[in-house]
Amino acid sequence: MPSEQSPAERREVTVRRAPKYVPFLILGALVGVAAAAVAAYAVPANPSFDAGAVFGFFMVWFAGGGAILGAILALILDRRSIKRQQRAVVEAVPDSEPDTDAQP
Repeated sequence: MPSEQSPAERREVTVRRAPKYVPFLILGALVGVAAAAVAAYAVPANPSFDAGAVFGFFMVWFAGGGAILGAILALILDRRSIKRQQRAVVEAVPDSEPDTDAQP
């Protein structure tokens, strides 16, 4: 029996490189923590506050600000990737032979 092959289905798709947001948020928060450490330990200490407490306070604010800046950067890069998107034509290729191997 000859096998009848149907014509391959063709579709037009959009191809672009979009950034992943989570790495930008994490990197922004880590940069914020590093900036908080510099702000807390590089300046002369105030005798009424412990340096660890100052670092903890700055860490909350700077990490949050860094995550927000990372998200903004990811959004900007995402908008740029929309402008650089390309169209491509893809077609489905059916399997030439069905898999009949039984995996033990």
